[in-house]
Amino acid sequence: MNPDDPLLKILACPLDKGPLHLLGRETGGPEATEGTEAALYNPRLRRRYPIVDGIPQLLPSSGEQVTDDEHEDLLLRITGGGETGSLGEPRKPGSMTP
Repeated sequence: MNPDDPLLKILACPLDKGPLHLLGRETGGPEATEGTEAALYNPRLRRRYPIVDGIPQLLPSSGEQVTDDEHEDLLLRITGGGETGSLGEPRKPGSMTP
């Protein structure tokens, strides 16, 4: 699934029926976890739904609740602010890199 897929416009969260955001697969290093696969994310309910073999798993039981820290990281990815600062730390929205 890619960001231009027309299917994304009609997919909705099974719980609140609102829009979902596509999270692409990350190329994580040694700290990569199972949460680095492609997924659909609902920031309103802080729920992530996996995409397995290109098929979104949109059953309520398939979604997983994310922690506050994960939610902040996912919001940065959605808004394109996932760059890192000069020390390799994630930048906060509105912060400037020296």
